[in-house]
Amino acid sequence: MDIVPIPADTYKLGFIGAGKMAESIARGAVRSGVIPASRIFTASHSNSSRGDAFQSFGVSLLSSNDDVVRESNVVIFSVKPQVVKDVVLKLNPLLTKNKLLVSVAAGVKLHDLQEWAGHNRFIRVMPNTPAAVGEAASVMSLGGAATEEDANLIAKLFGSIGKIWKADEKYFDAVTGLSGSGPAYIYLAIEALADGGVAAGLPRDLALKLASQTVLGAASMVTGTGKHPGQLKDDVTSPAGTTISGVHELEKGGFRGTLMNAVVAAAKRSRELA
Repeated sequence: MDIVPIPADTYKLGFIGAGKMAESIARGAVRSGVIPASRIFTASHSNSSRGDAFQSFGVSLLSSNDDVVRESNVVIFSVKPQVVKDVVLKLNPLLTKNKLLVSVAAGVKLHDLQEWAGHNRFIRVMPNTPAAVGEAASVMSLGGAATEEDANLIAKLFGSIGKIWKADEKYFDAVTGLSGSGPAYIYLAIEALADGGVAAGLPRDLALKLASQTVLGAASMVTGTGKHPGQLKDDVTSPAGTTISGVHELEKGGFRGTLMNAVVAAAKRSRELA
């Protein structure tokens, strides 16, 4: 059976699951003009506030997941990993190859998703929580029947909530350890920087604002200049200066090795949970 192309300019987008990640994707897509809210659907939720959140920016609320699938060309499964199997199996009769299926369920592999759906026009995407502010780091992997046109459509959709790259699914546990769990590491770093500022005499609110903006600015320097972070570090560490004194303390504390170990440990745990 030939794969029917998804009409990039007129497709309809359905969300199975109306949680915070689904809302972030939908809001980002509407805000950036990728797709109008009038072509986005989700189903009523046991928690009425979730449906209200979607309706607040124009998304249509349908009575059931079955209706969402029937109405949509692209279906995103955004449910908890422990229920995704039951949800996909229940919808299986409606999941034709004319529909592009996408999963953002953490830890659920393409092989299983394709088996439950009955076909392999599936794309697995792993975004992270900064999607809520339009700064996600997402990675996608294509199922066997997903086309390059499908990939481009999903790249554009998830590009509205941050940046997205394509990678083999075998890397997804490492992706989990780095970008999936990484925001928590950075929150700890921001908190510690702010605590250091307080210890050095700054008011708490100013310390936190400076720490947050410093991390944001440093990340923007890496992405904006294309320079290696080691070079950027060298650029601001003058001989016998304040910065190299601080870097020396970080090195004595095993800062880099600790971050590396955190990524490896989270990736290992991801493999164990799969």
